[in-house]
Amino acid sequence: MAKKLPLERILHNQGFGARKLCRIMVWNNEITVNGAPCDDPNAEFELENLLYTVRGEEWSYREKSYLMLHKPSDYECSHKTQHHPTIYSLLPHPLVVRDVQCIGRLDEDTTGLILISDDGQFIHRMSSPKHKVPKVYEVTCKHPVDESQIAHILKGVQLVDEDAPIAALACTRISDHVIHMTLAEGKYHQVKRMIAAISNRVEGLKRIQIGELKLPDDLAVGEWRWLTESDMAKLNAT
Repeated sequence: MAKKLPLERILHNQGFGARKLCRIMVWNNEITVNGAPCDDPNAEFELENLLYTVRGEEWSYREKSYLMLHKPSDYECSHKTQHHPTIYSLLPHPLVVRDVQCIGRLDEDTTGLILISDDGQFIHRMSSPKHKVPKVYEVTCKHPVDESQIAHILKGVQLVDEDAPIAALACTRISDHVIHMTLAEGKYHQVKRMIAAISNRVEGLKRIQIGELKLPDDLAVGEWRWLTESDMAKLNAT
């Protein structure tokens, strides 16, 4: 049997405020469900394929949230920021209320693909070092990068405070100053430190892929979208 919940509880679970506030919104005719107005907060609805609007904004019921964000520069991946705005300010407020978390932080000056969710198991699987989910970075270097430096990155560079050399899973030269580097670890400032180890410097850093999932060309900087079934399949194939 399909699961049903009262409308008031549905809205509360989806991040639209305390149950009293959700009840008032229903009473004030601010909610439609599957295209029809509803003024009864106790009316029950099946959750599967449930579509509703809140004050004219369309939503679909999602037990868990799975999203991607194209992170801009000068944003911090934290709910409690120090010097820059938080990436969570780029999301609708109900998602923030649901306590979504980014999966693997990017430095404030780093841009690109970030996954965000409120599913603890998904967050752990995508971020835990033991799962070794590969991530691809587009690195713009200050000085030209030659093939010997690429070879050094692939063989392994010695970083301060690390016991053994660290190597990239893959490293491809795109142009004189741009490389694509694939890593399965997430050590502190790892890309910047690895580039410094080959006597160069990172001038721009963008994450363009996580597992098999690439940053979409049509997702503008600062925009977010829900992960599709195809997106999830690519991540599950990692």
